[in-house]
Amino acid sequence: MKKSIFYHAGCSVCVSAEHEIVNLIGAENVELVHIGQDRDRITEAEKAGVNSVPALLTPNGNVLHINFGASMADVKG
Repeated sequence: MKKSIFYHAGCSVCVSAEHEIVNLIGAENVELVHIGQDRDRITEAEKAGVNSVPALLTPNGNVLHINFGASMADVKG
């Protein structure tokens, strides 16, 4: 099974959502991507359909936007 990818920017909303996602699906089933620090992954996230963070990209390619923390425009600065 492919892993889900959880994109976040490190804000308190994102960190809270990260803990919930890991508790729900397990750390072994999700790749955590802090796009505020790993800026090379921003384009990847946008191409996948991520409009804001935190967001979870499922193995099927669906993007689940979770409790709005920041828009991608805000993250890109």
